[in-house]
Amino acid sequence: MGCAPGGDGPVGYVLKVGQQRIDGNALLDRQLRLEFLGRILCRNCGRVTRKSFNQGHCFPCFRKLASCDNCIVSPEKCHHHLGSCREPAWGESFCMQPHLVYLSNSSGLKVGITRQTQAPTRWLDQGAESALPLYRTRTRYLAGLVEVAAKAHVADRTNWRAMLKGSPDPVELERERERVRELLNSDITALTQEHGHDAIVDLDDAPASWSYPVERWPEKVSSHNLDKNPVLEGRLEGIKGQYLIFDCGVINIRKYTAYEVALAESVVEAG
Repeated sequence: MGCAPGGDGPVGYVLKVGQQRIDGNALLDRQLRLEFLGRILCRNCGRVTRKSFNQGHCFPCFRKLASCDNCIVSPEKCHHHLGSCREPAWGESFCMQPHLVYLSNSSGLKVGITRQTQAPTRWLDQGAESALPLYRTRTRYLAGLVEVAAKAHVADRTNWRAMLKGSPDPVELERERERVRELLNSDITALTQEHGHDAIVDLDDAPASWSYPVERWPEKVSSHNLDKNPVLEGRLEGIKGQYLIFDCGVINIRKYTAYEVALAESVVEAG
C-alpha cells in the first residue's frame, strides 16, 4: 500500500493488488470483500512459500538478504564497517546514506529514524499526525546510535491500538526537539568526537502535519488475521498508516505483503 501527502486534504492511499493500483480513498464507506487465495509468493525471488518471513520473503531469501538482517530493525548493530554485511553493495546504497533522526506524534511522542529520502513517507506509514527532523546523520549506523541514546528519554514505538482509536493529544514538537537536544548534548558530543564534526547535524525544519481518510474510528480495535480467517468482509471506514479500518476489525496490510489476495465490492442483501 502506497501513500502520499494529500495537500489540503487527507493523505492519499493506493492499494496494490496484483498488477492493479486502486485508489484506496475512493473505497471508503463501501462494503468490501478481501480474500486470501492461499498462496504466498516471495517478494524477492517469486517462489511459493508456505510462510512469510519479514513481510513477504521465503526463508532462503530471509537468510541471505541484507534487507532482512537484524541490523535493519536495530541499526546500531550495523556491521558493514566490519566487512561482514550480507550484501556490501546494497549496504552502500541503503545504509551508507544520510538518515534522519526524527520526532513524531502518532500515539504520542516518539523518536525514530529513516533515510532522508524517505521523509515524509516513513511518517505516514506509521500513522504520524505530525513530525519533524531532529538530526541528520551521515549513515544509518550513526542514526541508530543516536536513537539508542534518545530512547532513554522518548518512546521509540507506536501504540498501534491507540493510534487507530483517533487523533493523539497535540504535542509541541519544536519545544520537544529543544528539550531532547539538551538531554542528548553529551551523547552527541561524544559521537561527533569519535566520528567527525559533520557526522551528526542539527536540523531546524518546521513540523509537518497530516490528516487521514477516516470516517469513523473504532471503539474497540480488533485485528483480523488472514492466516486464521482468509476472508475479511465489511465496510471500509478508514485508512491510517498501514491499516485498513473496517466496521468488523482492522488489518495491517503490510503484514500480508506477497500474499495472493482478491479484493472485490460485496453486495449486502436488504432485509
